[in-house]
Amino acid sequence: MKKFIYLLSAALFIGCCNAPAPVEKSAEIEVIGHRGGRYEFDENTLSAFVESYKKGIRSYETDVRLTADNELIIIHDASLKRTFGVDVDVEKTTRAELLQYKTLKGNPTLFADELAEFFSQKDIHYIEWEMKSKNYTPEQLKLYCDKLYNTVMPLKPENAIYVFSSFDERALMTMKELHPEAERMYITAEPVNEAVIEKAKELGLRRVGCTINKTSREAMNKAHEAGLIVNLWPGKKVEDFQLAYALGADIGCSDVPVAVMEFVNQNMQWIKLSKELK
Repeated sequence: MKKFIYLLSAALFIGCCNAPAPVEKSAEIEVIGHRGGRYEFDENTLSAFVESYKKGIRSYETDVRLTADNELIIIHDASLKRTFGVDVDVEKTTRAELLQYKTLKGNPTLFADELAEFFSQKDIHYIEWEMKSKNYTPEQLKLYCDKLYNTVMPLKPENAIYVFSSFDERALMTMKELHPEAERMYITAEPVNEAVIEKAKELGLRRVGCTINKTSREAMNKAHEAGLIVNLWPGKKVEDFQLAYALGADIGCSDVPVAVMEFVNQNMQWIKLSKELK
């Protein structure tokens, strides 16, 4: 009898040691559709945002450039060549002229006022408006930042978070100068590291966008200890989302947000794909 009790105790001990760690039931990460979900839809078109919204996506990243007549167009590249098939410089072309073109998939050009109007009528949680302003003069930057802010903020849904992001430090500082209350985010092609953390402090920011590759949990912990909200990119596939989540990202920028949402709903139901980031 004593031998049986000993063996049973040993088995229970071994079983406890080998049991999986308890699942974190309150895990949260903000998953945003990069350019509306560029691998799943026609990037940065109204169709992309409409269709991904229908699929359940509520957070996005998009890109904004200034046209020749100082209108705000939603497009990543400086040229229409890759997505429209015509080599037209959008920053040297007027809104009326740009409206004549359609993407390779048949969608019209999209402007910031149109996208802001679409979002205003929806249950939106989080939007990053990336400022593509690298070549702008200081005068253009002021006009651009002021117009962008005054175009999208009056139409922001009450509970949504709107963030103005950029690789261009000048744009971030200009936005702060013109609109100190604006939420801003510094984007870099570097992983989370000490230099990025210091740069965020220098710019007076609490948000950074860094690459997943070479980002470590240790670096993420340091960023969080410094009070930073971290967006990890690129998210070209579901596995990239899994890595961003495992590293402790606050935000995962994804080209396949619908696939991520479906994967989480099927396999990681304890994860909430939105997070309190105010």
